[in-house]
Amino acid sequence: MGEHPPSPDGACAQFRPVDGHLITVDGDTRDVTPETITSLLGSSSRFWLDLACLDPSEAETLLRDTFGFHPLAVEDAEHFGQRPKLDAYEGYVLLVFYGATASGSLVEVHCFYTGTYLVTVHREPSPELTELRERWRHHVGARPDHVMLLYRVIDTLVDGYFPVLASLDDEIDDLEDQILAKPTEEQLGRLFDMKRSLIAMRKVVTPQRDLFATLVSDSDSLPGMTPEAERYFRDLYDHLIRISDLVDSYRDLLSGALDTHLSTVSNRLNVVMKQLTIIATVFLPLSFLTGFFGQNFAWMVDRLESFPVFIGVGVGLQVVAVALLVVYFRRRGWLASDGTVPSATPASRPAVTRYKRWHVVHLGPSSRNGGAPAARRAPAGVGASADVQSSPSSVRP
Repeated sequence: MGEHPPSPDGACAQFRPVDGHLITVDGDTRDVTPETITSLLGSSSRFWLDLACLDPSEAETLLRDTFGFHPLAVEDAEHFGQRPKLDAYEGYVLLVFYGATASGSLVEVHCFYTGTYLVTVHREPSPELTELRERWRHHVGARPDHVMLLYRVIDTLVDGYFPVLASLDDEIDDLEDQILAKPTEEQLGRLFDMKRSLIAMRKVVTPQRDLFATLVSDSDSLPGMTPEAERYFRDLYDHLIRISDLVDSYRDLLSGALDTHLSTVSNRLNVVMKQLTIIATVFLPLSFLTGFFGQNFAWMVDRLESFPVFIGVGVGLQVVAVALLVVYFRRRGWLASDGTVPSATPASRPAVTRYKRWHVVHLGPSSRNGGAPAARRAPAGVGASADVQSSPSSVRP
């Protein structure tokens, strides 16, 4: 569509053409032009239009003028950063939903959904949606209803959270072991970075969970909803509950790791202070003896004048004092290895493969026997080919 003036926010703050993909129900791709869209709307053809990096002028042309969407819905698509929500308009609904990419960043997707077409608008690139588009294009067999296409889009976005959380789980485990071995300031930075990521994720996951709780209880809010499709949307609600619980659990783990880091640093500081105190205590009697015999009294100077007296009194008393203190410290355990808090050895954890973690995968019959997890069987007409493996988080028992 040519170049456009830069947008002030997001990844669109550059001169770049709009990234649009229009796929009809037959799997054919069309040019993203107002004329093509008007023709498809006039013929009541089913299609999916995926738009990335849509600038305000194109939003005005495509969304408001061509599709006839409400100005408030178009305004939401122009200004990202909306909270997850489901707004019902006459003849269509606007669903704002967030997914996660492999890098851990959040992707905001605006879905304009009717019974005959689906329009998705997002600012950041989404490889998951790109893969879904390719599966939709090469799908063989009966085409799905559009409510199932909307399910597949949301399911793709939801499944993106599980690899991110699994990676975060591994990172927390490694960080805990490193903190126990040797706490550093760099670990504190990683802790706070992960806590910020979890907080950002929680801000969108919790409203999405509540949104789907309302959606599954009032299935009439989505055009074209069927009893069979409702079962799949309930499964999405179950996934969102699990993701919300995991985010809260990892926040607690990071808070515990932060407390462990501070406690370990405090313990090591106490060890250093203890060692310095022992050294100062050893020199205390030496300073006393040196000061005492350094007094210039005539009686003491006249009588402590031979070399054996110097060795026995001047040096011997100091050696005896140090020896007595060392024996005393050892009996109290202050010089023992267990009394100086050595580096902790992390407890050995049982090896758990990623496919056996409850928050990553529903174990199928083959995985219970030690094999790879079974692929999820796609519902009739969902848009995934039979030989495509679903994401681990979506495997059914």
